[in-house]
Amino acid sequence: MLHMRDKQAGEITGIYQATSRGFGFVTPEDGKSREDDWFIPPRSDGGAWHGDQVRIQPLEEEGEGRRRTARVTAVTGRANKTVTGILSRHNRELWLQPDNDKLPGPIQVLTKRRNVRAGDRAAVAMTSFGSSKLPPMGTLREVFGPAGERESAVAAILYQNDISRDFPDAVLDEAQAAPQAVEEAALAGRLDLRDRTIITIDGAASKDLDDAVSLEKDGRGRWVLGVHIADVSHYVTQGSALDLEAWERGTSVYFADQVVPMLPKELSNGICSLNPRVDRLALSCIMTLTPEGEVVDHTIAKSVIRTTERMTYEDCNLLLDGQRRGQAPALQERYQDILPMLEDMAALSKVLEGRRRRRGALELDTKESYVICDESGAPVDVAVHSQGVSEALIESFMLAANECVAEHLNRLDKPCVYRVHEKPSPDKAEALRTMVAPLGYDLKEADGPSLQKLLDASRGKPEEAAVSMMVLRALMKARYDGENLGHFGLGAKYYCHFTSPIRRYPDLMVHRILTALLDGKLTGQREKKLAAAVQKAAVQSSQREIAAQTAEREIEKRYMAEFMRGHLGETFAGTVSGVTRFGLFVMLPSGVEGLLPVEALPGQGWQYDESHLTLVSEGGGVSYTFGSPLEVVCAAADPTTGQIDFTLPGVDPAPRAARREKREEAPRPPRREKHRGNRRAMHVPKGRKGRKKR
Repeated sequence: MLHMRDKQAGEITGIYQATSRGFGFVTPEDGKSREDDWFIPPRSDGGAWHGDQVRIQPLEEEGEGRRRTARVTAVTGRANKTVTGILSRHNRELWLQPDNDKLPGPIQVLTKRRNVRAGDRAAVAMTSFGSSKLPPMGTLREVFGPAGERESAVAAILYQNDISRDFPDAVLDEAQAAPQAVEEAALAGRLDLRDRTIITIDGAASKDLDDAVSLEKDGRGRWVLGVHIADVSHYVTQGSALDLEAWERGTSVYFADQVVPMLPKELSNGICSLNPRVDRLALSCIMTLTPEGEVVDHTIAKSVIRTTERMTYEDCNLLLDGQRRGQAPALQERYQDILPMLEDMAALSKVLEGRRRRRGALELDTKESYVICDESGAPVDVAVHSQGVSEALIESFMLAANECVAEHLNRLDKPCVYRVHEKPSPDKAEALRTMVAPLGYDLKEADGPSLQKLLDASRGKPEEAAVSMMVLRALMKARYDGENLGHFGLGAKYYCHFTSPIRRYPDLMVHRILTALLDGKLTGQREKKLAAAVQKAAVQSSQREIAAQTAEREIEKRYMAEFMRGHLGETFAGTVSGVTRFGLFVMLPSGVEGLLPVEALPGQGWQYDESHLTLVSEGGGVSYTFGSPLEVVCAAADPTTGQIDFTLPGVDPAPRAARREKREEAPRPPRREKHRGNRRAMHVPKGRKGRKKR
C-alpha cells in the first residue's frame, strides 16, 4: 500500500485519533481500512489533539507482524477550535476540564467576566494548545449552567456541533415578511391540482407538513401516483438571508420532544406547510406505474394543491387494519370517502416494496427508540416505534419520487445533489463476516442479496436485532455528492433527496434546479452557477448531517440516562450489542444501551478475542459475543455524560459506583513546569447505535 508522503521529508499526512489512555492512531489521507492506520505511542503525539490534521514520520520499517508505528512531527490543522467542559477554580485561576475524554486538560480559562461559578458547564475558544511548559489556554465564550443539569449538557452539545436554536434578525425579518396565503400572481403557469384528492400523512405532533400524496387509475388501469412536495424554493430564494442560513444549518435537528429547525416556523409551520384545505404551492412528481410497480411515464411540474385531509399515521394504521377497523366507527365514517384510496395506496406500497427487494434493496430493522417527555420536558419513558402500514406506504412513495427525480435530471445531464451510498468496503465486509460467524452465519459476500439473506436468516431469533445492527454498522455512510454513484442500500441506480425541503438543504437545491429547468432558465450561466453550487452544497450538507446526527445521538443518551436514573437497581433482559476488551455493551428492548464493565463479570480472567469480537472466560467455559442474551441490573446512570453502567444480578454495584466517583473527581491543574496534557480514563465510547437514513 502506497501512502501520501511529504515530498521534502518523506512524511505521511492524516488525521490524529486520540484515545483516553495516552496513545493514539493516525488515519492517512489515502487510507482505505483500519489496517492502514499508524500507531502513535505515548508522548509521541507532537502536541496533536484528537481530530487534528498532522504529519507523521514512521519510527520503524514495515515488516511481517510488526505494528506500524510513527510519531507526529507537525500539526497542520486544528480541529478543536472550541472546547466544552466543566469549570473549576484553583488558586484564583479558572480551569476547564473537557467533556471529551480524548482531549488533554485541564485548560486555563482567560476571562474578565464576573460571577462565573465553578461547577458550571462552559465553552472556551482555544488560544493556545499548550506546550511542555505551559498548559492549554482559551477564552470563555459561553456558560451553559450547572454541570449537573441535563439542559446544560444539551446546550453544550448543540454548541459544540455549531447548532443554534436562534435565527439572526435578518433571517427572521425575511420569514415574517413572507405571505401568509398563496398570492394570485404565484399561480401563473402552475398545474392546478386543487380539485384532486390529495392527503398528508404524518405524525400527530408534526407541524411542518412538506409532503402529500394522491393515487388514481388511468383509463388503461395503470396507477397514477402523485407525490406533491412543498415549493419551499419559491419563498427561499437563492442568496437571500433565509437561503444562506439554511445552507449553514443544512438540516433540522430532532431530539426528545424538541426540534431545532432549518427554517423559521413562519415558513416551516406556515406558508410552506401543506396544511389542509388551503392553497399551497408545490412541486409535483406524478408517476404512471404498471400493476407490477414499474414507472413507465412521469411528469414533474410546478403546481398548486389544496390537501383534502391532514391524516396521522396512527389513524391510517387503524383504518388499514381490518381486524381493528371496527373499533373506530367514527374514524371510519369520517374518512369513508378516502378509505378506498388508502387501501389502494397500501396495496401499491407492497408492490413497490417487493420490487425494491427483488432488485437488491436491504430490509433493515426499522424499529426506532424515542424518548417520551412530560409537560416539563423531563423523560418519563423510552419506547420503541415499529413501522406500520401507513409509514411504509409513505416511505415507498417518497423513495419512488426521489428515484424518479434523480433519473430525470441525470438523463437530461443536468446538475443534481445526489444521495449516494456505496457498497461496504473490504475491511467492513470482513469485520461483519467475523462478527456473525460466532452466531452460526457464514457470510461469503457482502452484496445486497447476501446481506438480505443474512437478515432473513436471523428473523425471529434472539439475535435478530444484533444482526440487523451489525449489518447497519458494516454499511458505508450515505452522503451527498454531485456525481451519481447509486444507492447500495436501496439497490437504486439513481437517487436524490427531493421530498423534504423544509428540513433538508439538498432537497431545497434539487427544487431550485427543477424550477430553473421547468422555467426554461437552466442554461448558460444559470446552469453553471447551479452546477458549481451543487458540489458545495453536497459537501456542506454531508458535514451538517453528521453534526446533527452526532448531536441527536449524544443528547438522546443524556435523556435515556436521566430516565434510567429512576430505575437504579432494577433488572432488565438485554442483548450484547458491542464487545470490547474493557467490557460489554448491552442493549435493552427499549433501545437503552449501557456498559457492563469487564470487572463486573464473574471471575478474574477474561480474554478479548479480537478476531471474533468475543470475551472469553479463563478456561473457555463462558463467552460473550454480539447477540448474546444477558440479564443485567442498572447500577449507575449519569444524565450529564449519558453514561449508563450495568452489572449482573447478585453483584453489588457499590464498588463500581465508588470507582466511578473516584474516576470523575475534577483533577487539579498540574504545575505548569510539569504540564503534559494528561488524558482522562475512558468511559463509554460515543455513538454505538445506528439509525437508518435514506
